[in-house]
Amino acid sequence: MNVRRLIPTTAVAGAVTLGLVTLSACGGSSSAADKGTDGKLDVVASFYPVQYLAEQIGGGHVAVQTLTKPGVEPHDLELKPRQIGELSDADVLLYLKGVQPAVDKAIDQAGVKHTVDAATLTTLESHGASAGEGHDHAHEGEESHEGHEGESHEGHDHGSEAGTDPHVWLDPVKYAEVAKGVGAAFAEADPDHAADYEKNTAALVKRLGELDTAFETGLKNTGTRTFITTHSAFGYLAERYHLEQEGITGIDPESEPSPARIKELQDIAKADKVSTVFFETLASDKTAKTLAGDTGLRTDVLDPLEGITDKSRGDDYFEVMQSNLAALKKALGAK
Repeated sequence: MNVRRLIPTTAVAGAVTLGLVTLSACGGSSSAADKGTDGKLDVVASFYPVQYLAEQIGGGHVAVQTLTKPGVEPHDLELKPRQIGELSDADVLLYLKGVQPAVDKAIDQAGVKHTVDAATLTTLESHGASAGEGHDHAHEGEESHEGHEGESHEGHDHGSEAGTDPHVWLDPVKYAEVAKGVGAAFAEADPDHAADYEKNTAALVKRLGELDTAFETGLKNTGTRTFITTHSAFGYLAERYHLEQEGITGIDPESEPSPARIKELQDIAKADKVSTVFFETLASDKTAKTLAGDTGLRTDVLDPLEGITDKSRGDDYFEVMQSNLAALKKALGAK
Protein backbone atom coordinates (compact mmCIF):
# COMPACT_ATOMS: atom_id res chain seq x y z
CA MET A 1 0.00 0.00 0.00
CA ASN A 2 1.23 3.47 -0.79
CA VAL A 3 1.76 6.30 1.67
CA ARG A 4 0.18 9.69 1.20
CA ARG A 5 1.57 12.77 2.92
CA LEU A 6 -1.31 14.67 4.46
CA ILE A 7 0.76 17.48 5.94
CA PRO A 8 3.87 18.93 4.29
CA THR A 9 7.09 18.21 6.17
CA THR A 10 8.22 21.23 8.13
CA ALA A 11 11.09 22.10 10.40
CA VAL A 12 10.78 20.96 13.98
CA ALA A 13 10.78 24.55 15.13
CA GLY A 14 7.70 25.18 13.02
CA ALA A 15 5.92 22.21 14.56
CA VAL A 16 6.82 23.39 18.03
CA THR A 17 5.58 26.86 17.22
CA LEU A 18 2.28 25.39 16.06
CA GLY A 19 1.91 23.55 19.35
CA LEU A 20 2.70 26.66 21.37
CA VAL A 21 0.28 28.77 19.37
CA THR A 22 -2.35 26.32 20.55
CA LEU A 23 -1.16 26.83 24.11
CA SER A 24 -1.16 30.61 23.83
CA ALA A 25 -4.63 30.59 22.40
CA CYS A 26 -5.75 28.76 25.53
CA GLY A 27 -4.58 31.48 27.87
CA GLY A 28 -0.83 32.02 27.90
CA SER A 29 1.67 31.14 30.60
CA SER A 30 0.85 30.43 34.22
CA SER A 31 2.45 31.60 37.42
CA ALA A 32 3.61 29.47 40.34
CA ALA A 33 0.21 30.07 41.94
CA ASP A 34 -1.39 28.00 39.16
CA LYS A 35 0.51 24.90 40.19
CA GLY A 36 -0.67 22.16 42.54
CA THR A 37 -0.60 22.46 46.30
CA ASP A 38 2.74 20.62 46.45
CA GLY A 39 4.31 23.25 44.20
CA LYS A 40 4.58 20.84 41.28
CA LEU A 41 3.05 21.22 37.84
CA ASP A 42 0.06 18.86 37.72
CA VAL A 43 0.18 17.05 34.38
CA VAL A 44 -2.49 14.66 33.13
CA ALA A 45 -1.29 12.44 30.27
CA SER A 46 -3.69 10.45 28.13
CA PHE A 47 -1.62 7.26 27.71
CA TYR A 48 1.89 5.85 28.07
CA PRO A 49 3.86 7.46 25.19
CA VAL A 50 2.98 10.99 26.31
CA GLN A 51 3.13 10.04 29.99
CA TYR A 52 6.74 8.93 29.48
CA LEU A 53 7.65 12.23 27.84
CA ALA A 54 6.07 14.17 30.70
CA GLU A 55 7.97 12.18 33.32
CA GLN A 56 11.33 12.38 31.57
CA ILE A 57 11.09 16.07 30.69
CA GLY A 58 9.32 17.24 33.82
CA GLY A 59 11.50 15.38 36.30
CA GLY A 60 10.96 16.46 39.89
CA HIS A 61 9.02 19.58 38.92
CA VAL A 62 5.90 17.73 37.74
CA ALA A 63 3.32 15.34 39.15
CA VAL A 64 2.10 13.12 36.31
CA GLN A 65 -1.15 11.20 36.24
CA THR A 66 -2.23 8.98 33.36
CA LEU A 67 -5.78 8.34 32.20
CA THR A 68 -4.89 4.89 30.83
CA LYS A 69 -3.82 2.42 33.49
CA PRO A 70 -1.30 -0.37 32.72
CA GLY A 71 -2.88 -3.27 30.86
CA VAL A 72 -5.79 -1.23 29.46
CA GLU A 73 -6.03 -1.12 25.67
CA PRO A 74 -5.85 2.67 25.14
CA HIS A 75 -8.02 2.85 22.03
CA ASP A 76 -10.96 1.36 23.95
CA LEU A 77 -10.64 3.59 27.01
CA GLU A 78 -13.85 5.04 28.42
CA LEU A 79 -13.59 7.74 31.10
CA LYS A 80 -15.68 7.84 34.26
CA PRO A 81 -17.58 11.06 35.03
CA ARG A 82 -15.25 11.69 37.97
CA GLN A 83 -12.19 11.50 35.69
CA ILE A 84 -13.74 13.91 33.22
CA GLY A 85 -14.56 16.34 35.99
CA GLU A 86 -11.05 16.23 37.41
CA LEU A 87 -9.43 17.12 34.08
CA SER A 88 -10.25 20.79 34.63
CA ASP A 89 -8.03 20.78 37.75
CA ALA A 90 -4.86 19.96 35.79
CA ASP A 91 -2.19 22.52 35.01
CA VAL A 92 -1.28 20.75 31.74
CA LEU A 93 -3.21 18.22 29.67
CA LEU A 94 -1.01 16.19 27.36
CA TYR A 95 -2.57 13.88 24.76
CA LEU A 96 -2.32 12.71 21.16
CA LYS A 97 -5.49 13.44 19.26
CA GLY A 98 -6.88 10.54 17.27
CA VAL A 99 -5.76 7.70 19.54
CA GLN A 100 -8.56 7.82 22.12
CA PRO A 101 -11.87 9.36 21.00
CA ALA A 102 -13.28 9.48 24.55
CA VAL A 103 -10.22 11.38 25.75
CA ASP A 104 -10.32 13.80 22.82
CA LYS A 105 -13.91 14.70 23.64
CA ALA A 106 -13.28 15.12 27.37
CA ILE A 107 -10.21 17.29 26.84
CA ASP A 108 -12.08 19.53 24.42
CA GLN A 109 -14.61 20.16 27.18
CA ALA A 110 -12.11 20.59 30.05
CA GLY A 111 -11.08 24.15 29.22
CA VAL A 112 -7.53 23.80 30.60
CA LYS A 113 -5.39 26.67 29.37
CA HIS A 114 -2.27 24.54 28.80
CA THR A 115 -3.59 21.75 26.59
CA VAL A 116 -0.98 20.12 24.37
CA ASP A 117 -1.92 17.91 21.42
CA ALA A 118 1.26 15.98 20.59
CA ALA A 119 -0.03 15.45 17.05
CA THR A 120 0.60 19.15 16.35
CA LEU A 121 4.28 18.80 17.25
CA THR A 122 5.30 16.59 14.32
CA THR A 123 4.08 15.63 10.86
CA LEU A 124 1.31 13.04 10.56
CA GLU A 125 1.06 10.67 7.61
CA SER A 126 -1.40 8.18 6.20
CA HIS A 127 -0.39 4.55 6.51
CA GLY A 128 -3.61 2.53 6.76
CA ALA A 129 -3.98 -1.14 7.61
CA SER A 130 -1.04 -2.48 5.59
CA ALA A 131 1.42 0.36 5.82
CA GLY A 132 4.22 -1.23 3.91
CA GLU A 133 2.13 -3.04 1.31
CA GLY A 134 3.53 -1.94 -2.02
CA HIS A 135 4.58 1.45 -0.75
CA ASP A 136 7.71 3.13 -1.94
CA HIS A 137 9.11 4.39 1.39
CA ALA A 138 9.13 8.01 0.34
CA HIS A 139 11.56 10.03 2.44
CA GLU A 140 10.87 13.24 4.28
CA GLY A 141 10.05 15.99 1.83
CA GLU A 142 9.53 13.68 -1.14
CA GLU A 143 6.20 13.21 -2.85
CA SER A 144 4.49 9.86 -2.33
CA HIS A 145 1.36 8.24 -3.68
CA GLU A 146 -2.14 8.15 -2.27
CA GLY A 147 -2.90 5.37 0.18
CA HIS A 148 -6.08 3.72 1.43
CA GLU A 149 -7.62 6.82 2.89
CA GLY A 150 -9.75 6.41 5.96
CA GLU A 151 -8.64 2.88 6.85
CA SER A 152 -8.34 2.20 10.54
CA HIS A 153 -7.41 -0.58 12.91
CA GLU A 154 -9.24 -1.61 16.05
CA GLY A 155 -12.25 0.43 15.03
CA HIS A 156 -10.71 3.84 15.67
CA ASP A 157 -9.85 6.76 13.46
CA HIS A 158 -6.16 7.09 12.65
CA GLY A 159 -5.74 10.66 13.73
CA SER A 160 -7.07 14.17 13.80
CA GLU A 161 -7.17 14.31 10.02
CA ALA A 162 -8.98 11.68 7.98
CA GLY A 163 -6.76 8.64 7.48
CA THR A 164 -3.75 9.84 9.48
CA ASP A 165 -1.74 7.46 11.63
CA PRO A 166 -1.06 8.61 15.23
CA HIS A 167 1.67 6.07 16.11
CA VAL A 168 4.51 8.60 15.80
CA TRP A 169 6.23 7.46 19.01
CA LEU A 170 7.41 4.27 17.28
CA ASP A 171 9.70 6.40 15.10
CA PRO A 172 12.46 7.76 17.39
CA VAL A 173 12.99 10.76 15.11
CA LYS A 174 9.35 11.83 15.24
CA TYR A 175 9.17 11.06 18.95
CA ALA A 176 12.10 13.43 19.45
CA GLU A 177 10.20 16.15 17.60
CA VAL A 178 7.26 15.65 19.94
CA ALA A 179 9.62 15.70 22.94
CA LYS A 180 10.96 19.10 21.91
CA GLY A 181 7.44 20.46 21.68
CA VAL A 182 6.49 19.07 25.08
CA GLY A 183 9.60 20.58 26.63
CA ALA A 184 8.77 23.98 25.18
CA ALA A 185 5.18 23.65 26.41
CA PHE A 186 6.31 22.86 29.96
CA ALA A 187 8.63 25.87 29.91
CA GLU A 188 5.70 28.01 28.79
CA ALA A 189 3.48 26.69 31.57
CA ASP A 190 6.18 26.85 34.27
CA PRO A 191 8.81 29.45 33.28
CA ASP A 192 10.53 29.27 36.68
CA HIS A 193 11.90 25.84 35.74
CA ALA A 194 12.35 26.42 32.00
CA ALA A 195 16.10 25.74 32.14
CA ASP A 196 15.55 22.33 33.71
CA TYR A 197 12.90 21.40 31.16
CA GLU A 198 15.26 22.42 28.37
CA LYS A 199 18.11 20.36 29.85
CA ASN A 200 15.91 17.28 30.33
CA THR A 201 14.53 17.59 26.82
CA ALA A 202 18.00 17.78 25.32
CA ALA A 203 19.07 14.65 27.22
CA LEU A 204 16.00 12.74 26.04
CA VAL A 205 16.43 13.86 22.43
CA LYS A 206 20.07 12.69 22.57
CA ARG A 207 18.99 9.24 23.74
CA LEU A 208 16.38 9.08 20.99
CA GLY A 209 19.05 9.97 18.45
CA GLU A 210 21.16 7.07 19.71
CA LEU A 211 18.15 4.76 19.45
CA ASP A 212 17.56 5.91 15.87
CA THR A 213 21.19 5.11 15.04
CA ALA A 214 20.84 1.66 16.62
CA PHE A 215 17.78 0.89 14.45
CA GLU A 216 19.37 2.31 11.30
CA THR A 217 22.56 0.29 11.82
CA GLY A 218 20.90 -2.86 13.08
CA LEU A 219 18.40 -3.07 10.20
CA LYS A 220 20.67 -1.88 7.40
CA ASN A 221 21.53 -5.33 6.04
CA THR A 222 18.81 -7.97 6.35
CA GLY A 223 17.68 -11.05 4.48
CA THR A 224 14.21 -9.57 3.95
CA ARG A 225 12.64 -6.14 4.42
CA THR A 226 9.10 -7.42 5.06
CA PHE A 227 7.43 -8.15 8.40
CA ILE A 228 3.88 -9.28 9.18
CA THR A 229 2.03 -7.94 12.21
CA THR A 230 -1.48 -8.21 13.65
CA HIS A 231 -1.49 -4.55 14.68
CA SER A 232 -0.70 -2.14 11.86
CA ALA A 233 0.96 0.35 14.19
CA PHE A 234 4.43 0.32 12.70
CA GLY A 235 4.03 2.42 9.56
CA TYR A 236 6.33 5.20 10.74
CA LEU A 237 8.97 2.73 11.92
CA ALA A 238 8.75 0.82 8.65
CA GLU A 239 9.14 3.96 6.58
CA ARG A 240 12.01 5.32 8.67
CA TYR A 241 14.07 2.14 8.28
CA HIS A 242 12.99 1.18 4.75
CA LEU A 243 10.92 -1.84 5.76
CA GLU A 244 7.60 -3.23 4.52
CA GLN A 245 4.82 -3.67 7.10
CA GLU A 246 2.05 -6.14 6.23
CA GLY A 247 -0.96 -5.99 8.55
CA ILE A 248 -3.10 -9.09 8.92
CA THR A 249 -6.33 -7.13 9.38
CA GLY A 250 -7.23 -3.46 9.43
CA ILE A 251 -9.94 -3.74 12.08
CA ASP A 252 -8.81 -5.49 15.23
CA PRO A 253 -5.65 -7.41 16.20
CA GLU A 254 -7.82 -10.16 17.69
CA SER A 255 -10.11 -10.62 14.67
CA GLU A 256 -9.82 -13.52 12.24
CA PRO A 257 -8.19 -12.70 8.90
CA SER A 258 -10.24 -13.53 5.83
CA PRO A 259 -9.29 -16.58 3.75
CA ALA A 260 -8.31 -14.22 0.93
CA ARG A 261 -5.97 -12.26 3.22
CA ILE A 262 -4.45 -15.49 4.57
CA LYS A 263 -3.71 -16.61 1.01
CA GLU A 264 -2.25 -13.20 0.15
CA LEU A 265 0.00 -13.24 3.21
CA GLN A 266 1.08 -16.81 2.46
CA ASP A 267 2.19 -15.66 -0.97
CA ILE A 268 3.95 -12.59 0.48
CA ALA A 269 5.70 -14.68 3.14
CA LYS A 270 6.98 -17.10 0.51
CA ALA A 271 8.06 -14.44 -1.98
CA ASP A 272 9.73 -12.19 0.60
CA LYS A 273 11.19 -14.94 2.80
CA VAL A 274 9.21 -13.87 5.86
CA SER A 275 9.93 -16.00 8.92
CA THR A 276 7.79 -14.47 11.67
CA VAL A 277 4.29 -13.20 12.42
CA PHE A 278 4.28 -10.54 15.13
CA PHE A 279 1.61 -9.92 17.75
CA GLU A 280 1.38 -7.39 20.60
CA THR A 281 1.36 -7.61 24.39
CA LEU A 282 -2.02 -5.93 25.04
CA ALA A 283 -4.00 -8.21 22.72
CA SER A 284 -4.48 -11.92 22.10
CA ASP A 285 -1.95 -13.81 19.98
CA LYS A 286 -4.74 -15.95 18.45
CA THR A 287 -4.69 -14.23 15.06
CA ALA A 288 -0.93 -14.42 14.77
CA LYS A 289 -0.91 -18.11 15.70
CA THR A 290 -3.68 -18.83 13.19
CA LEU A 291 -1.67 -17.33 10.35
CA ALA A 292 1.60 -18.81 11.56
CA GLY A 293 0.06 -22.26 11.74
CA ASP A 294 -1.26 -21.94 8.20
CA THR A 295 2.05 -20.69 6.81
CA GLY A 296 4.61 -22.57 8.89
CA LEU A 297 6.00 -19.36 10.40
CA ARG A 298 7.14 -18.45 13.91
CA THR A 299 5.39 -15.94 16.18
CA ASP A 300 7.01 -13.21 18.25
CA VAL A 301 6.17 -9.93 19.99
CA LEU A 302 6.49 -6.53 18.34
CA ASP A 303 5.25 -4.11 20.96
CA PRO A 304 3.38 -0.95 19.84
CA LEU A 305 4.24 0.56 23.23
CA GLU A 306 0.77 1.80 24.04
CA GLY A 307 1.26 0.68 27.64
CA ILE A 308 3.77 -1.04 29.93
CA THR A 309 2.70 -4.16 31.87
CA ASP A 310 4.45 -7.05 33.59
CA LYS A 311 4.29 -8.82 30.22
CA SER A 312 6.24 -6.08 28.44
CA ARG A 313 9.76 -6.91 27.33
CA GLY A 314 11.22 -4.00 29.24
CA ASP A 315 10.33 -1.52 31.95
CA ASP A 316 10.17 1.65 29.85
CA TYR A 317 10.11 3.04 26.32
CA PHE A 318 13.79 2.52 25.58
CA GLU A 319 13.98 -1.02 26.91
CA VAL A 320 10.92 -2.12 24.93
CA MET A 321 12.17 -0.43 21.76
CA GLN A 322 15.48 -2.27 22.14
CA SER A 323 13.48 -5.50 22.47
CA ASN A 324 11.56 -4.57 19.32
CA LEU A 325 14.85 -4.00 17.50
CA ALA A 326 16.16 -7.39 18.61
CA ALA A 327 12.93 -9.09 17.47
CA LEU A 328 13.06 -7.37 14.07
CA LYS A 329 16.73 -8.22 13.55
CA LYS A 330 16.01 -11.88 14.26
CA ALA A 331 12.89 -12.03 12.10
CA LEU A 332 14.41 -10.14 9.18
CA GLY A 333 17.71 -12.01 9.26
CA ALA A 334 19.96 -9.08 10.07
CA LYS A 335 23.59 -9.60 9.07
